[in-house]
Amino acid sequence: MKVDIAQVEDVARELYIRALKILPPDVKSGFERLAASESDATARGVLGTMITNIRVAEQTENLLCQDTGIPIYNVTIGRGVEVDGAELERAIRRGCERATREHPLRSSVVHPITRRNEHTSCGPGVPPIHFGFSDAEGLTIEMVPKGSGSENNSWLKMALPAEGIDAIKTFVIDCVLDAGGKTCPPTIVGVGIGGTSDLCVALAKRAATRALGTKCPDAEGAALESSLTGAVNTLGVGPQGLGGDSTAFAVHVEVAATHITMNPVAVNMQCHSARRASACFTPAGVEYGF
Repeated sequence: MKVDIAQVEDVARELYIRALKILPPDVKSGFERLAASESDATARGVLGTMITNIRVAEQTENLLCQDTGIPIYNVTIGRGVEVDGAELERAIRRGCERATREHPLRSSVVHPITRRNEHTSCGPGVPPIHFGFSDAEGLTIEMVPKGSGSENNSWLKMALPAEGIDAIKTFVIDCVLDAGGKTCPPTIVGVGIGGTSDLCVALAKRAATRALGTKCPDAEGAALESSLTGAVNTLGVGPQGLGGDSTAFAVHVEVAATHITMNPVAVNMQCHSARRASACFTPAGVEYGF
């Protein structure tokens, strides 16, 4: 299957706008689940306001949040796909720029030293475009706008192997407490374990942007997800940091093998507006989803 580069540009543009306006069904279900189990009256009121905001934004085709975030694109190339990788990257960048200029969207992207804003949501190294490969047919592009409120709350610890699982749990709990309401909870707490320092941080981001209801493919990682989710929701941070049981939708864990003398742990959080959108290119056409 040969991928139409012009179509990629259009899809990259559309995905950015969709991600900012339509919250994935799993996140909506997450809100319903938390609202049904929340014991604090103030927290229930805050969750209700959030749910209303989601409904009004979608009904009026407005943005779920004013922060358009750092635009991130994840590309998965399946079997039999014919595409020029360099052209694919350029098309995604053009689509991102067009979404910002044509919709228009607020550009939140600036040069890190001069702070100059080109008003394209693009700049050196942005949007980051990550490539992966699959045995499935077709090509999939996922778009994740990552807001600064959650991204500013990111941590890496090179723990000692002798400290074991307790060091991981303590670190995650400390990070959630340190973040407090700054991440606009309820959050998805992404935890990366293992690898090298850079891989560990990437794993945490992958975990934070996974769909709710998914589990770590590693059995030990999945067990840790369950225990940490329960622990985090006893901390009393609550929605928007105002107290309650609903600090996190879930804790997600991703793992990688590491060195015998290392035990890297990273935490990256996703805010309550856990936005993402995807499109799959197949011989039958383009199918949008989450």
